[in-house]
Amino acid sequence: MSRVLIVDDEPAIADTLSYVLRSEGHVVEQAENGAAALALLRDAPPDLALVDIGLPDISGFELVRRLRAFSTLPVMFLTARSEEIDRVMGFELGADDYVVKPFSPREVAGRVRAILRRTAAVASAAAAPVSGGFTLFELEARIEYRGQALPLTRFEFRLLAHLLRAPRRVFSREQLLDAVWGNDRDSTDRTVDTHVKTLRAKLREVAPDADPIQTHRGLGYSVQA
Repeated sequence: MSRVLIVDDEPAIADTLSYVLRSEGHVVEQAENGAAALALLRDAPPDLALVDIGLPDISGFELVRRLRAFSTLPVMFLTARSEEIDRVMGFELGADDYVVKPFSPREVAGRVRAILRRTAAVASAAAAPVSGGFTLFELEARIEYRGQALPLTRFEFRLLAHLLRAPRRVFSREQLLDAVWGNDRDSTDRTVDTHVKTLRAKLREVAPDADPIQTHRGLGYSVQA
């Protein structure tokens, strides 16, 4: 069962697509503008986004441009624009498909199935088992621990993934801030400590007796994977 986000301010189109996709077993969410869509894409990323280019606040192109700053999520553009330059721009932004209105909802559903099959195959190939019970799914921005998917926030994922890429290596708080939070001026050493604390809590929910994230006093953190 896959999660699909439809970003379109035309209720008739969005509702029809939602009905067809739900009938095929997908979980569907809707957003009527770019701001609402970006919030969903950051906080609860779906498996695929269907994006109308003509949104009321920002264009679908701008929405996907911002999305690409933090995600490689598959995207299908839905649009009334059929000019070649628009198609080229869409694909240059990393779109997986581009469908011109009016379209058949069943055809769109078929294209959705094809994209999800491709991305699932790639994601499966990109899954990297790590000793210690972890599996890192880079393309899906997902980590499993002892067979269970961890419900991680964006920065929790980035932090744990960075530690897992070099098991047993000790990273200082400064190194983790640079790698995970970049130029975010509001982040401090305390930010790292807080996220390590929440990660440990989520790991204990899976394995109460394990503590794979190690604290090295005066040095930083490592994962004993």
